[in-house]
Parts: sequence; structure tokens; C-alpha cells
Amino acid sequence: MLIVAAVAIFVTAYFFIATEKFNRVAVVSAGAAAMVVIGAVGADEIFYSHETGIDWNVIFLLLGMMIIVGVIHKTGLFEFLAIKAIQAAKGKPRATFVYILLLVAFASALLDNVTTILLAVPMTFLVTKYLNVKAIPFILSEIFISNIGGAATLIGDPPNIIIASKADLSFNSFLIHMTPVVIVVLAVIIPFLVFVFRKELVNKPSDRVQAMNLKAKDFITDFVLLKKSLIVLSIVMVAFVTHTITHIEPSLIAMLGAGVLIFSAKLKVDDYVNDVEWETLIFFAGLFVMVGALVHVGALKIVADSIGNYVGGNAGLAAGILVVLSAVLSGVVDNIPYVASMSPVVIQLNETIPTITNDGLWWALALGADFGGNLTIVGASANVVGIGLAAARGEKISFMYFLKFGLPVTFISIAIALPYVLIRYF
Repeated sequence: MLIVAAVAIFVTAYFFIATEKFNRVAVVSAGAAAMVVIGAVGADEIFYSHETGIDWNVIFLLLGMMIIVGVIHKTGLFEFLAIKAIQAAKGKPRATFVYILLLVAFASALLDNVTTILLAVPMTFLVTKYLNVKAIPFILSEIFISNIGGAATLIGDPPNIIIASKADLSFNSFLIHMTPVVIVVLAVIIPFLVFVFRKELVNKPSDRVQAMNLKAKDFITDFVLLKKSLIVLSIVMVAFVTHTITHIEPSLIAMLGAGVLIFSAKLKVDDYVNDVEWETLIFFAGLFVMVGALVHVGALKIVADSIGNYVGGNAGLAAGILVVLSAVLSGVVDNIPYVASMSPVVIQLNETIPTITNDGLWWALALGADFGGNLTIVGASANVVGIGLAAARGEKISFMYFLKFGLPVTFISIAIALPYVLIRYF
């Protein structure tokens, strides 16, 4: 009965999030509280459990990067990059759109998709303002591309970090196994997005002329703060890349970077606190509690065990199911807790299926979860952050509107990933 009650609470909360009947932060907070009241999860599990509690690494990674990015925003760097992108495209919206998406894809792989969205969305509002086009097509596409591009590396997408830890996979392993298919997916999805938003990516010749007359360097407002910010950001990025060597958690790196920047720049509280998306952080915390409750009562384990019983010793079938199921469930429950709950299942499948001689199931899980994160607003951290930043600027993106574009993007991505996994590994 406890499992039924926990699932009912989650489904109800998800319904209200999807239909937007109430504020999503209020919904997840109420859902999390309800899970505690029925006994599906307790205080120890919420605050201290790595398997079923709030993922503090994600929360503090976001908090640290929000502070750093908020400080950088005050220097005018985003405006500078926006003007450079426009002028490289000669004021043409579609060319600018492609340039920015390529930049987002590269940055997501090099940094991580959440950090990239934190950097890209503020810049996007400047780009669309001077091009005289709508911002939402840019923001949605940046979110999709950040999730795809981030799949290429160990640090690019949070689920990859979990998988690397559980399977003892190196940074180079992700480059070898994930990057090739990511490049193919990007080569298909970017033209697809250009086609889908072709009507919105249009402006007048006068808009282009006006944009080309802008001087990028005039938008830098504080060179000293910019220099300090970029030094700190560079150190943070290097620390992210060397995570597998130093074993310092990304969340700690981000918070240390934020602290150093605040101290060195002698910033006041209002200089960085106001740029933090507190609602986004609370939403994540509530979501982690609800999903953690499902893990704690065994609801997700039932699903995982069913997979093992169904596939038997068929490795190819196991991989195929894992890709598709991961895409669907990651879009529903957020790919971070999903991967955390499915990792033990993959370990078990690797041990029980005698024909598996490689890490194919891990790559199936990674591709399904990373690409499936594009399905809904709550599918990945970058989605929630991007939607939150857009809402703060008055651009509301509803659950169903996101799904309208996220569904085909996810379908195409998985349609490419599935044969890649089956042919290469099985």
C-alpha cells in the first residue's frame, strides 16, 4: 500500500506540474511533504542518503555557478559575446541561431550543460533584442543542444558523472564512446531546429544594419571585475576537467570558486544573491525528495527487476530496452535520480548476462538518460534552469509547449542512438 500511495502522490504532483494548475515550486513542496507524512521517506533519507535523498552536489553546483555567472553578467561579457555572434552572422537570425547552438554544444561538452545554460540564456536576450526576433526559439533550442552536447563527455551532463563513478569509466572513455554519436545527433538536430523555427528566425534588412553598427567592446562595463571573473571561471573549469584526477566534487569546486570571486572582488551580498534562481533550487530539492521516496519504497526497483526478468540472457534486447526506457523515464522523473536508481540494475545485468563482454549497457543507459532529458521540462537540470531564467525575464515556457518540441527532438536522438548502441556493442 505504501508503494501505491507514493506512486499516487508522484503522479498527482506530476499532473499539476504538467497542467500548470499551481506554481510548480508549491506542487513539489507539497508532494515532498506528503511523501514524508505517509512514511515513504524520512529525515535521514531526505538529507543524508546518497541514494534516496536530495542530491546536494547538484544543488550546490547550481548555487555556486549561479553566483559566478551572476557576477560575470555585471561585467557586460554576455553583451559583448552577443554582439560578436550577431556580427559574425551579418545580422541574419538563422546564421546567428546556428552559431550560438554550435557554441552551446561545444561549451556543454567542455564545461557542463547547466553552466552553459546559465551563461547562454542571458546572452540570448541580448541577441534576440538586437536582431528583433523572439527569444523562446533560441532558449528552447539551447536547452536541447546543451543536453545533447553535454552527453559527449564525463563532465558534460550530471548523469555521466554518476555512471562514470559506478562503472569506473574514464574521461577518455566517454570521448571514445559517446562523442561520435553526439556529433551525428547534433548534425541532424540543429538543421531540424532551424526548420522548425524558420518562421520566427526572420528580421528586416534595417534590423541587420542596426545590429552591424553596434560595437561589441562598448558593452564591457567593468574590465577589472571581468578579468577576475574569467580567471576564477577558468580555474573552476580546469578543476571540473581534472575531477577524475583530483576527486574533488563539482559542487565543492563551484562553491569554492564563488567564494574566491566574492572575496577577491569585494562584492556585497546584493551583488550576487539577487542573481540566484532560488525557486529553481527549491524545485530541485522537492523533486529529489519525491523521486527518492519512489526509490526508497521500491517502486523503481520493481521496474528495474522487471527488465532483468524479461530480457533473460539477451544482451542486445537488454540494451535496446535500456535505451528506450531510459529516454522515457528520464523525461518523467529527471535523469539524475533515474540514473542513480538504475545503476545498480545495470551492474546486476552485467553480472547475470554471460554474453556481455563490454560496457555497452552503461553507454545505453547514458545515451538514453542524456537524450531523454530533452523530453519534458523536468527531464534534466539544464531544462529547469533555462526555463527559470526565461521566466525571470518574462518569457514563460509552459510544460506542454516544451513537450511539443522536446518530444520530436528526443525521438530523433533516440532513433539515432539505438542502432548505434546495438551495432557497435551487440
